[in-house]
Amino acid sequence: MAKEILNPDYILESSWEVCNKVGGIYTVLSTRAKTLQDKNKDHIIFIGPDCWGEKKCPYFKEEKGLFADWKESADKDGLKIKVGRWDIPGNPISVLVDFNPYFEKKNEIYGWLWENFQVDSLHAYGDYDEASMFSYAAGKVVESFYHHYLDKDKKVIYHANEWMCGLGALYINKVLPEIGTIFTTHATSIGRSIAGNNKPLYDYLFAYNGDQMSWELNMQSKHSIEKQTAHHVDCFTTVSEITANECKELLDKPVDFVLPNGFDNSFVPKGSAFTSRRKAARKRALEVANALLGTDLGDDTLIVSTSGRYEFRNKGVDVYIEAMNRLLRDKDLKKNIVAFIEVPGWVGEPRQDLVDRLNSGKKFDTPLDVPEITHWLHNMSHDNVLGMLKFLDMHNRPEDKVKLIFLPCYLTGNDGVLNLTYYDIILGNDLCIYPSYYEPWGYTPLEAIAFKVPCITTDLAGFGLWANSVKGSNSEIEDGVKVIHRTDYNYSEVADIIKDTVAKYSNFTADEIKKSRQNAEKLSKKALWKEFIKYYEQAYDMALRKAESRK
Repeated sequence: MAKEILNPDYILESSWEVCNKVGGIYTVLSTRAKTLQDKNKDHIIFIGPDCWGEKKCPYFKEEKGLFADWKESADKDGLKIKVGRWDIPGNPISVLVDFNPYFEKKNEIYGWLWENFQVDSLHAYGDYDEASMFSYAAGKVVESFYHHYLDKDKKVIYHANEWMCGLGALYINKVLPEIGTIFTTHATSIGRSIAGNNKPLYDYLFAYNGDQMSWELNMQSKHSIEKQTAHHVDCFTTVSEITANECKELLDKPVDFVLPNGFDNSFVPKGSAFTSRRKAARKRALEVANALLGTDLGDDTLIVSTSGRYEFRNKGVDVYIEAMNRLLRDKDLKKNIVAFIEVPGWVGEPRQDLVDRLNSGKKFDTPLDVPEITHWLHNMSHDNVLGMLKFLDMHNRPEDKVKLIFLPCYLTGNDGVLNLTYYDIILGNDLCIYPSYYEPWGYTPLEAIAFKVPCITTDLAGFGLWANSVKGSNSEIEDGVKVIHRTDYNYSEVADIIKDTVAKYSNFTADEIKKSRQNAEKLSKKALWKEFIKYYEQAYDMALRKAESRK
């Protein structure tokens, strides 16, 4: 007979990205929150860093009356917290903690960490101290909340995300063994660093020693906290099979569960709203392109893009540019292409000459100087994207069928040029391209297909592997997602396949485009959180059983 799954009475979950939008983990947590909130109404509590001080956090709404008695008691104990709700679907309770007071105890905390878990904090630099003090503060929040409201009769989970929250998970393990602990690494610090340093990660994974590589790459402390947390928590998890292999080899610890990243599509517009917003996004993208390039590109132009963090090699920005360069000479290409690179660089200000053209409402037949970029950068002469365009002699000439434009800012809706949010811009695309070399999961392709935009990705992304597994073979662009086989060494082949896929798509009939878009949307619905939350429930069950055995 199947055993009954243990469900937590309370889930306390911490991340540096709770109410703090800096990367993909924000998307993981903020889209999953509604599913957990629906199931565990106000018994899911997120803990994040108070990076805002006196300033207002744009993602958080403080509620003075919420847990007021606990807040008062915590304050007396020197724990400075703000309690309120995360301004996302589901509006879960969130606690922001001021971690600055713990810096004066830093050496004492690191000493305790070494004595109890042999974590090496001696080689700490950069963000290690800041993350560790937050992590310790998050552990103190859990301890304080537990003693104020809960007891051993309650089944409680503490879920820590990434090495930045490892210290808190170890602290809870030690001081509150009755709480079940889960640790999720979304990417190993060593794996990301190996890939980012242009070393071959996959062919040599079996031969790399995580501890040795941490010395070589000057990552000893981050690796140490990540590895010891993985070994000591009740349940160790990651987001894809590809990262699970990394964990086994580099952290010497197989994961207990893979927790794939889902999506909440409640904010994807429906019906006529979808159509009108798509039209508006296309219109604006082409207005910006035409003003910058001095062209008159119409609505039959194929709009493609890549986006994500500015990790030039890891995210495949280099191979995307290479593919667009090869497409310039492809005889099968039947449409003009505007290819955007939407990755935030070291952005200065919007180009005034471009803004003036856009505001004039006129048409222009000459390009602006440097017609490859929408905003000036602080490091124009040392930027990777502009450097590669210069090396390939790609300058958006009038006769070029492929025009490549760098949009180097966070797309929040007020960048000064496009003035559309990222999700609105995605709506206007015909194809999205994410040829990642290192991508534990890959939210960008999942977001694209949720907005009915077919995409190209690789099987070095967790999402690409998942798309192949759903189909049961290699997924093609007709299926809504083209998954390219990528290795340490087939960069040129990947560029050719992207080129061929885009050229092929440019020849699709209206019916073939419609079918591809429908299949993209259909696949996205298989990755909704309601489909993936069962994996979390298994992890909760495992952690709770281990905690029960300690009571």
